[in-house]
Amino acid sequence: MTISGVTVGVYTWKRCGDSVDYPFEIEEIFTAEASGSLRLPRRQAGSSPQGLALTLLADYTAYTEAWLPSGALVALLAEAEVSAASARTAISRLTRRSVLQGNRVGRSTFYRLAPSVAAHLRAGGRGVVAFGADAEKWDGWWTLVAFSVPQEGAAQRRALRNHLRWRGFAPLYDALWVSPRQLEDEDRANLAEVNLEDLTVFRARHTELAVGSGRSPIDAWDLRAVGEQYEAFIRHWSEIVPRVRAGGFGGAQAVRSRTAVMDSYRRFAPADPPLPMRLLPGGWQREHARRIFATVYDGLAETAERHVRAIVADFTATPPRIHANTVADLSAGRVAESVPDLR
Repeated sequence: MTISGVTVGVYTWKRCGDSVDYPFEIEEIFTAEASGSLRLPRRQAGSSPQGLALTLLADYTAYTEAWLPSGALVALLAEAEVSAASARTAISRLTRRSVLQGNRVGRSTFYRLAPSVAAHLRAGGRGVVAFGADAEKWDGWWTLVAFSVPQEGAAQRRALRNHLRWRGFAPLYDALWVSPRQLEDEDRANLAEVNLEDLTVFRARHTELAVGSGRSPIDAWDLRAVGEQYEAFIRHWSEIVPRVRAGGFGGAQAVRSRTAVMDSYRRFAPADPPLPMRLLPGGWQREHARRIFATVYDGLAETAERHVRAIVADFTATPPRIHANTVADLSAGRVAESVPDLR
């Protein structure tokens, strides 16, 4: 599906001759390999109905854990150019993967995010909007994770790398990953889930041997590629901001554009090293991109929420509580008041 030059689900920008491919898949952003029955959908070579369904549910029900009629989900996905058959297949597969819970009420079937998945997505949302916030307070110390995984441990290696990448680490060498952040309790819990014995975490300062000699920790990030991604993001969405401020979006457009801007912006959290601006290339666009994202995502929230509510109301006499996330919601990790359980 393409929205004004942005391909949702593939995470590729193609506009005015530019092409920037985002390097991360959804399972690398919301990791799942070490989470038991939690298996989030993999991105496909094209729009992913499962990924779109998950994004929609995260944006409007992650804090209310509301049950949505299956017909409403199908209708919302139809607005993203997903056929009814593909939508139903996606919902069925997400349910089999324990990402969604299903419940039959009379002749209708309702679905919601499994509580563990909702919590997982709320944590991911906090990471998206919080990245780089404390970068200027960096104390000059690096956190390093060294590990050794046997040849037959490919799944463990992938899970560990995905956890590290989402937590702001990057590979200085194949089995030595670095981050300027200190490990927090959530980081430790995620690393413990990988259940790898040959893993060491330590903090250290970098020592220059000689000018131009050796590899600096900051070289673990491809800053040129990240800079190009920021430029592409800003080039596209800055043109849309005036329409957002003028209220020029219909409900379906608002939902699609919020999905697109979130899918695009969240690529930066694992890709941009949380370092002070003085250590990054001149004109680093992190703050500019953050402001544009907040303007679009929050500016379309009310219109999108009304539209989702209207769609859902067509399929149930007692509409559940729909809430369009805002940047403030994601940052606070706020859980809305509980809603009645349909069961």
